Amino acid sequence: MGIPIEVLYAASGLCVGFIVGLTGVGGGSLMTPLLVLLFGIHPITAVGTDLLYASVTKSAGTLVHGFNRSIDWRIVGTLALGSVPAAAISLWILSQSGAQSPGTAHFFALSLGIMLLITALSLIFRNQLSRFAHRHRELPPLPQAVLTTAFGAAIGVLVSISSVGAGAIGVTVLMLLYPKLSLHRVIGSDIAHAVPLTLVAGAGHWLIGNVDWHMLLCLLAGSVPGVIIASRLAPRINERIIRLLLAMVLIVVGGKLLMT
Repeated sequence: MGIPIEVLYAASGLCVGFIVGLTGVGGGSLMTPLLVLLFGIHPITAVGTDLLYASVTKSAGTLVHGFNRSIDWRIVGTLALGSVPAAAISLWILSQSGAQSPGTAHFFALSLGIMLLITALSLIFRNQLSRFAHRHRELPPLPQAVLTTAFGAAIGVLVSISSVGAGAIGVTVLMLLYPKLSLHRVIGSDIAHAVPLTLVAGAGHWLIGNVDWHMLLCLLAGSVPGVIIASRLAPRINERIIRLLLAMVLIVVGGKLLMT
């Protein structure tokens, strides 16, 4: 007798939730390709379901990071000022096209593969980017805020079409724009920003009809405990080793999606 699919979904949620809590990365970059390649879920359904999964998972992570005072709420709001409207506009455009057509499925798989490779590169070179940022002065408040909102808008579009970008790419942007911010606060702020973004994007996909609620509940049963445990352990674990292993996985998975 095989393992029930619900148990496999919950185990997948637990593993991905743990990585999200540890590194701030993994919600879209791991869960969406896992659903597509391992469980055979349609790419756009995987994206829509994963976005709502990420909103709940990262809400749990945000509570822990907020309790640890590792979130800069001003930065979160500035990012969301660009990302949330951009996500809403992207989803409106998507709703006007044939969301479940073969052409759309190919486009989503291709977009996801490209985003995974970009995410992997940002993970591999995170330390170099951090050193580069620390060698330069922080921008004055106004241009810093404008660039943060602009990058937020770009992340909003990317997350809406691939569910990837709120994690590693968001962390990279914050490291470059706010070099004085500690990595722990960068990760906490990035996780907090992902909550409204993935909630809006996920709700949009739900309205279009791209969410599998049964699968979503099973994923959350595993992910919420995973992200809470990892968020509490994060300050005591060597994040660099986990990050490099994650980057290698993303390169393999991204390459496979590009070849499908």
